[in-house]
Amino acid sequence: MWRSFLRAHARITRVLEAELIAEQRLSLAAYDVLVQLAESPSTRMRMTELADAVLLSRSGVTRLVDRLERAGLVGRERADGDGRGIVAVLTPLGAERLRSASTTHLTGVAEHFGESFGPGELEAFGRTCDRLAADDVFP
Repeated sequence: MWRSFLRAHARITRVLEAELIAEQRLSLAAYDVLVQLAESPSTRMRMTELADAVLLSRSGVTRLVDRLERAGLVGRERADGDGRGIVAVLTPLGAERLRSASTTHLTGVAEHFGESFGPGELEAFGRTCDRLAADDVFP
């Protein structure tokens, strides 16, 4: 079962990534960064929090934010009250790009993931994933 889960995850993320790149010229990781920023208060997050949220190393998220910043989708600012901290900030262009990419991504999620479940299965799977992802499961 575990290996089936890993294969399914890999297959679905590969397909979703390929669709985002083909239609939006945006990687799945870049899309995730834009989503995390859009959903955060004031559309900004500390780089360390962003790395944790998108499940990348700190250096990995730094390189990704560098690319998104060069594309004008994300900016960087000093954290309020902390001269050393840096926050990533979603730009208006980044928000626009996210809206466009969301159509591609959410259509893919529905097609490649959601349609694979029968009545009630998706809700049960979601509850199981929520339990596994809870912070108190693996201290």
